[in-house]
Amino acid sequence: MDCAEDDCDRPAVVELHVPWAENRLVCAAHARVLGRQDGVVADPKPDADDELLG
Repeated sequence: MDCAEDDCDRPAVVELHVPWAENRLVCAAHARVLGRQDGVVADPKPDADDELLG
């Protein structure tokens, strides 16, 4: 599965739990940025390749 962010074709390796919106699966790069927002929790997908998580 690809990252849920627009114009990103990286593999989704992290699930973001967003209190004000639906959860979404994103790549490691977007998870690092979006996971810094207050209330957002980033959970690595259990089947994600460690190399892709950065």
